[in-house]
Amino acid sequence: MAKPPQSVEALTAQYGPHLKFVPPGGWQGESLKGPEKLVKTHCCFCGQQCGIQLKVRDNQVTGFEPWEEFPFNRGMLCPKGVRRYMQSGHPDRLMSPLIRTDSGFREAGWEEAMSLTARRLQEVQAKYGKDAVAVYGGASLITEKSYLLGKFARVALGTRHIDYNGRLCMVSAGTAYKLALGVDRNPNPWEDIPKAQVVLVAGANVGECFPITTDYLWRMRDNGGRLIVVDPRMTPITRNADLYLPVRPGTDTALFSAMLHVILRDGLADLEFIENHTNGFDQVAEYVKAWDPRRAADVTGVRPEDIEKAAQWFGMAERAMALHARGIEHHSHGVENCLSLVNLCLATGNIGREGAGPNMITGQGNGQGGREHGQKCDQLPGQRHIADPAAREHVAKVWGITPEEIPQAGYSAVEIMEAIHRGEIKALFSMCFNPLVSLPDSEYTRAALEKLEFFCVVDFFLSETAHHADVVLAGSLQEEEEGVVGSGEGRVIKINKAVDPPGEARGDSVIVVDLARRLGKGQYFPFESTREIFDELREASRGGHADYYGITYERIEKEMGIFWPCPTLDHPGTPRFFEGGKFAHPDGRARFLVAEVRPSGDPVADEFPIFLTTGRVVSQYLSGAQTRRIGALVEQYPNPKVEIHPKLAGQHGIQTDDWVTVTTRRTSITVQAMVVRTIRPDTVFIPYHWPGRKSANRLTHRTLDPRSKIPEFKVSACRIEKAQGPQGGQ
Repeated sequence: MAKPPQSVEALTAQYGPHLKFVPPGGWQGESLKGPEKLVKTHCCFCGQQCGIQLKVRDNQVTGFEPWEEFPFNRGMLCPKGVRRYMQSGHPDRLMSPLIRTDSGFREAGWEEAMSLTARRLQEVQAKYGKDAVAVYGGASLITEKSYLLGKFARVALGTRHIDYNGRLCMVSAGTAYKLALGVDRNPNPWEDIPKAQVVLVAGANVGECFPITTDYLWRMRDNGGRLIVVDPRMTPITRNADLYLPVRPGTDTALFSAMLHVILRDGLADLEFIENHTNGFDQVAEYVKAWDPRRAADVTGVRPEDIEKAAQWFGMAERAMALHARGIEHHSHGVENCLSLVNLCLATGNIGREGAGPNMITGQGNGQGGREHGQKCDQLPGQRHIADPAAREHVAKVWGITPEEIPQAGYSAVEIMEAIHRGEIKALFSMCFNPLVSLPDSEYTRAALEKLEFFCVVDFFLSETAHHADVVLAGSLQEEEEGVVGSGEGRVIKINKAVDPPGEARGDSVIVVDLARRLGKGQYFPFESTREIFDELREASRGGHADYYGITYERIEKEMGIFWPCPTLDHPGTPRFFEGGKFAHPDGRARFLVAEVRPSGDPVADEFPIFLTTGRVVSQYLSGAQTRRIGALVEQYPNPKVEIHPKLAGQHGIQTDDWVTVTTRRTSITVQAMVVRTIRPDTVFIPYHWPGRKSANRLTHRTLDPRSKIPEFKVSACRIEKAQGPQGGQ
């Protein structure tokens, strides 16, 4: 059973997180010696993928310089971006494979670790069947690794169960866009934002999670545009908003339905666009008749006059955009939330033009590219659906197998944990995914991990999840392998190798290829470099929605990135989708789809009368496995706090820095209070970047959207009470 071989305290003392404050060579090193080279590449964190130049000396990244020529961020970086280089030379870095023993982990050679991993995977499959092994990937991996993992799962292991931590990010938006528009990608490049007359930002803490996008919003406002913010919290951009709609958690569909009600009632719809370019409008128009602003106000907590104003501004604008993120996507009805926002844009003809369209803000580093080429459970390369016979035939030909040999769709990320609990999945191979911190209901996840008969992790730090591993394979940082990622805009950009992995650590792609060979499938994995993987990916994606065939490393560097689809070597790429009103469905028309208002999966009640919502803070990233090791970022926000409105705090006698126990139907955690006026009085907020007793995801629940399979992180019912002090231990 995959239980940690030592206490959490002992593992943390040995493997971290430890805080690093000083770069390799010290703060004076750059002035005394200077870098040997500057490497143009991109930040390893969020989906903005800002350009950066890394300073390199003695095979270590020692600092950075702004890359002012890169068009997206023009040299600007957020607090995480300016400190991302501090991972290089970190004392917690894994330098060799580890094998679990009864008393802890011991270092091992690659031959022993890889032979053990291959043997145990084969033994599990021989005993229980191919699908008894599952694969987890990461949405921050370069696209070559994402493609490689998808092929590895389906060809080397022959399992249908592969998914990735992007399942916790944008899949509700991607599902909605495919249903309505025919393709999973933003319609607009970010350069369109300043051209909009109205931008509605829904459930996106832009100032903290995507700071560089704030510049685009401020330029929009400088041009005379209006900013509408929809959120239960007054996030930093709200200070400069023209209208703030403090929506009750879980009620976004009701709000957007009421806005569409007003637009249709007041004759603000673009009927010519609807007639010529869409289907399904009448059913949606009929549904929203019942959602007048007063009814929506009762459900959402937003004043009816503000709903009217938002709808009129959006409907009267010649160019209106909607930006959204996890705040409307992390719901058991996240697809409906996104569809209702897309319906607003379709009804007003705000799509396929400069400064007009719905756009999701990508959360993870390669959240876009990482789901396009095969590590998502229902997709094959090129954003092809795995059940499509033509897609299977094309990819099988590239892979040198028959279509019948490609497994059908498997379980999503949370469903894989549930299958482990049931005893259906017995072994797990995971790369750069920390589910013990990032999945909902973390005690359930912990119990699942402990049931595994074999667990192998590939990572560069020992994450909290890796505490449960039988084998840990020392992998690579982003800057240690050459490759591409797809930014939130749909721009394919180049990650340039800056340094080699230190010690005995290996590139992730080298590890996967070696393991495939040891599993007897080496003829299908002849790759000697990530460049060779990318060339096969280009062919595998050819003809799909996400067609990369015309994209090469050389073109990317020359053109500062290329927007897919790019089907030929002389194709310019596609920065803006749906121009001329032609959509990606076979008939070329967009789909209006009824978005029903549904309750959350964890409703408030007398025992749990308060809404709990979770999210990020500016100095931390996702599960914190990387950022909780960088001293300056931890100092900025060292521990999770619960944000509470003064009215709610007063009812419980709570002041800032008091200890507060937050309890849901799962369990309780105790954290310090931050009493603020920037949150609804019926709602509390806790960031989720910490493990153990500090983990907000001990409180969240596993209710999934039935179509996207995303968990409902943004709405949990809770109660609060003042505590005497922190809980002991982890």
